[in-house]
Amino acid sequence: MKKTILTSLTLLFIGSLWAQSLESFPITDQWLANIERMAPTAPRVKASTKKVLVFSQHTGFYHWTTPHNNEMLKILANKTGAFEITIAYDIDSFDKRNLKKYDAIVLNNSNPAGPKRDLFWDLLKKNSSLSEPVIAKLAADYEKNLIDFVAKGGGLMILHGAITVQNNSEEFSAMTGGSFDYHPKQQEMHLKEVDPNHVLVQAFKGKGFIHEDEPYFFKNAYFDYNFRPLLYIEADKLEDVRHEVKHNKVYVSWIKRHGKGRVFYSSPSHNAQSMDNPELLQFFLDGLQYVVGDLKADDSPIGKP
Repeated sequence: MKKTILTSLTLLFIGSLWAQSLESFPITDQWLANIERMAPTAPRVKASTKKVLVFSQHTGFYHWTTPHNNEMLKILANKTGAFEITIAYDIDSFDKRNLKKYDAIVLNNSNPAGPKRDLFWDLLKKNSSLSEPVIAKLAADYEKNLIDFVAKGGGLMILHGAITVQNNSEEFSAMTGGSFDYHPKQQEMHLKEVDPNHVLVQAFKGKGFIHEDEPYFFKNAYFDYNFRPLLYIEADKLEDVRHEVKHNKVYVSWIKRHGKGRVFYSSPSHNAQSMDNPELLQFFLDGLQYVVGDLKADDSPIGKP
């Protein structure tokens, strides 16, 4: 009897986990055609074609939407003519000389593994027989190359889980605007515009965006509020929040300056189903145009509440 009850509870728990997640699906010609149909036909600002490096490697949790994001970005590039996209998986992509080829970098769900939360360390450790001190030195060099790239005028777009790339690095957190803390279960949530008149959220037309996603909570530099928030969720509308929340507005997308460069972060989305909305595709296009410097936007920090 006890075994039967335990088995039932286990199945109920597993079933509840499944119910919280949208099912993955393969990239098909039909899905590509649908994204092509919904994608913007032109950028908000016409400018010269910019070169964008999309880094889609991971060592930790694999987001099944990563290849879908790659295809979505290529469609935005090809349809608007605003960008030339290069998809990369090799850590040598962050060599100084290679970075000079690009106007912006997109970190596409580049999740690291384990307590180190250091993607560069993971990739070096995985693909070499170098000693740990040497790996640590090289990983720090790659991180510095990326930070310097942005500080000197490059753009950086961070998609969903890629906020964790160097999650324990205070300097990286200061550049990106925050580090990942945790997320409750996947659930339907209403993302709202902080300022409906801001050019980067005009795609949502004052209605916000409702979808199924992981509600991200942040730490480290996030609480400096050294960014211009774009979208927020309300903590008291969420289920499974683990900690008391000081500020009910939890920002899930923002832009900010870092040196001469620009950063755009979008927590949306863990699921490729979210891209079945032309508003989100326009939002991503606008974010890319912002980080390469074509779309001018108010990116002044709001500061601590």
